[in-house]
Amino acid sequence: MNFPMNRRHFVAGLAAATATSSALLRAAARPAGPRIKLGIDNFAVRAMGWKAPELIAYAAKLKCDTLLISDLDALGSLDDANLRALRKQADEAGIALYAGSWSICPTSKTFKKNWGTAEEHLRLGLRVSKTLGSPVFRVVLGSMEDRKTEGGIRARIADTVAVLKACRADALAAGVKVAIENHAGDMHSWELLDLINAAGRDFVGANIDSGNAIWTLEDPMDVLETLGPVTICSSLRDDMAWETPDGAAVQWTAAGDGLIDWKAYAARWAQLCPQVPIMIETISGGPRMFPYKQPEFWRHYDRRPEKLAKFEALMRRGRQIPAFKAPPGPEGKQATQDFQRAELEKSITYLRDKIGLGLRA
Repeated sequence: MNFPMNRRHFVAGLAAATATSSALLRAAARPAGPRIKLGIDNFAVRAMGWKAPELIAYAAKLKCDTLLISDLDALGSLDDANLRALRKQADEAGIALYAGSWSICPTSKTFKKNWGTAEEHLRLGLRVSKTLGSPVFRVVLGSMEDRKTEGGIRARIADTVAVLKACRADALAAGVKVAIENHAGDMHSWELLDLINAAGRDFVGANIDSGNAIWTLEDPMDVLETLGPVTICSSLRDDMAWETPDGAAVQWTAAGDGLIDWKAYAARWAQLCPQVPIMIETISGGPRMFPYKQPEFWRHYDRRPEKLAKFEALMRRGRQIPAFKAPPGPEGKQATQDFQRAELEKSITYLRDKIGLGLRA
């Protein structure tokens, strides 16, 4: 039986058809990029103070494939019941969870005893990761300040390797790999590779950070070449750099606002570590100065980057950009929250629409 279409039905049908057509046009306009999962690192929106349930909902809203919750506090309770509930929520939202925490080097200036000894911290993270279904547990050594400690960064690498080896059996039993980040200028890419090789590639890999790459005066593409074959997790952002009288100024940006050629970067990523998601950790703000032309700058380094000239060529293509400064008081907190979300969402939109990353339309 055929019923006459009234005006309301006609308008509703037209709206649905228009929405469908718009979605198809957007999908058709999207570039045919490499099939790489796209996700976020919760540190990018740290000002929001969200816990895991809110973070999972936010990642789903952005149509991400993955979510790295890079600190244990954001998970709330670490008992298995809560972790299984979070895993269920993520599974239902189509989000793959990755778990992380901070320093596992007991002699690092950044190490905290919140989770016990370094080995206890690592074993806890392995259990949490296994229960959440995370294939890795992301950790760090420390920061560039550790280069100034007794024995330098090589001593801190040795201490970290000792912790990793002590927990090797636990990692293998859990089926979880430990992802060490090139963090806050602590290690050059070759130093992190030495750490991974010394600990054992069977259970240790890299969490590559393109922003921290430029803090060691390396071209992010060179760092990908070195660490890509051992990369198992990521926390990425774009970089801007420009020349100063005694060195360089470096400022982190949203993807597409900096110097990284994301098409080339993603294409090489697809060759070196195609199963690893690209997860975005925007930390945009103000510049950091690196007076590397001064001899004393290198006092705590074994050697300069072999490809410093490539960093300098990258830097000379850069330009000074405005720094973000939040106003004081409650308005400042709101401005910071709005800024962090805008920078992260700009990155996700750029990488999806311009580079073709992500598996979800």
